[in-house]
Order: sequence, then C-alpha cells, then structure tokens
Amino acid sequence: MDRLTALQVFVNVVEQGSLSRASDKLDMSRAMVSRYLAELEGWMGVRLLHRTTRRLSLTGPGEEALSNARAMLALQDEMKQIAERDAEEPMGLLRITSCYSLSQTLLAGVVNDYLARYPGTSIDILLQDKVVNLVEERIDLALRITNKPDSNLVARRLGTCHSVVCASPAYLDKHPAPVRVQDLAIHNCLSYAYFGKSIWEFTGPDGPESVPVCGNLSANISNLLLEATLKGTGISMQPRYSVQPYIDRGELIPLLIKWQPKKIDIYGVYSTRKQMSPLLRSFLDFLLERMVLDPMWTD
Repeated sequence: MDRLTALQVFVNVVEQGSLSRASDKLDMSRAMVSRYLAELEGWMGVRLLHRTTRRLSLTGPGEEALSNARAMLALQDEMKQIAERDAEEPMGLLRITSCYSLSQTLLAGVVNDYLARYPGTSIDILLQDKVVNLVEERIDLALRITNKPDSNLVARRLGTCHSVVCASPAYLDKHPAPVRVQDLAIHNCLSYAYFGKSIWEFTGPDGPESVPVCGNLSANISNLLLEATLKGTGISMQPRYSVQPYIDRGELIPLLIKWQPKKIDIYGVYSTRKQMSPLLRSFLDFLLERMVLDPMWTD
C-alpha cells in the first residue's frame, strides 16, 4: 500500500464528506477509495470513520489521525519543494482559486502564457464566487477582490478593481437615467451578495456619498447580474474589467460618471510565507508583472 496516497484519500474523504465525492476529486474509482481506507485502517489497527448510509463521521482515533495526515501531506509538499528550489525553472502543480469574472478576464490569459513559458508546470483552477478554506481545499493561491483580506493569511496586493454603474439602452428607454447618486434609490438595482448588497458607496464632486439600493434580483455570481443587466432587468454595479467590452460596443451605458464607485483591492492570498514554493513565487511575480502594465488594474 502507498501510505501517502492512503493518507491523501483519507483526508479527501473527510473534506468531501463522502467516498463518491472524494473519488471524483481524486479521479479514482470509488472501489479504490474504499480499498485505500480499509488498508489504512488495517495498517493502523483502528477504525478511522463511522460509516452509515447517510453520512461519515470521524472516530476519536480518526480525529487525531486527520491532523497527523494533513501534517504529513504538508511535509511531503515541502520535500518536493527542496528539489524545486534547485531547478532552473519552476516546476510542479499549482492550485488556484478565483471568482468567475476575474478568471475569464485576467487569470485564463495569464495562466496560458505562464504554462507556455514554463512547460514543467501545471495549474489546477477552482472557480468559486465565495471564500474557500485554503488549507482544507489544499489551495496554493487565492485571487480575492476585497478591502479586508483575512488577517490569518498572507495577502499580496496585485492591483485595483474599478467598478462602473451601468444599464442597457433597453432599460434606459423605459426609465429616466439617474442624474445623481441618490436617484439610484428609486431604480431597480441588481445587487451582488458579497459586496454592496444594500448600500452603494461613491466618491463624487462633493466627497463621499452612499445610497441605499434595492431591486428584484441579487446573486452571488457577478456574471449572472451582468447578463441580467444586458437584458434590461435593471441597473448594476459591475467590475470595469467585465463590462468595458459591452460599453465599447454600446450594449451598456455607464451612468453617474462624475461619481467614482468605491475601489476594491485585488490580492493574491496564500497560507504562509514559510517554505513558500518557487512555483508560487514565480507565478505571483508573473501575474503582477502582467497587471502593472495594464491600466485596467492600476489606480
């Protein structure tokens, strides 16, 4: 039995909550997952999991084994990094998480260029419009748009997310365009669940202003709100990087151009500076070099 693989299977079964989801995550058959678990329990001489038809739960020894298994897998990663540090070029697998919109506009192109430059590397991208636990998901790097990065993690500022309040010509044909920020209170404003759901903030000719907004649609994925805005459902505040092509084609109209929506920082977030892999450092540097040359991401 490959005991490190067995430990990886055990950790994934616990994190995914079932053998079938763990098998999908590991690209391994469910029977093989069951076999690794059984052999691990046989090797240790204890039951690690209570199994029922509806759920899995850790036994007492399983709780202790889980902590040690994660530590051993982390040590395995550090051992791999020893060889990587001496390599002339970065190599290995990098796991990245990002929101959908940022991945489409920025990450996809950067990743393609990075992989072309460093053929010894591979990248696994997890798209989520929510914050995930980097340790539990074994994520190396998270790209996050926030002004309050997690103080328990290392956050490297990469650039700025500029926002635009916009609507489609179809919506503006039926509703008068707002001429000042406070006019938004009487419009159907489509809101993003993770930012500015009920209050939109601006800096205008007379300083900071905020306005309470409401509407008949909110979502936790900004791309969904963008589609609704294009169809004339309402007004939304969108990242400029997402809407600029539609503005250029006249499919969306920017509103309240004398008022600047609150800026949000873009961070590269990772778990620790200790034993930071050359691969992670290399990719972050590559990404930052790309962003500082593009006015879209600068102040």
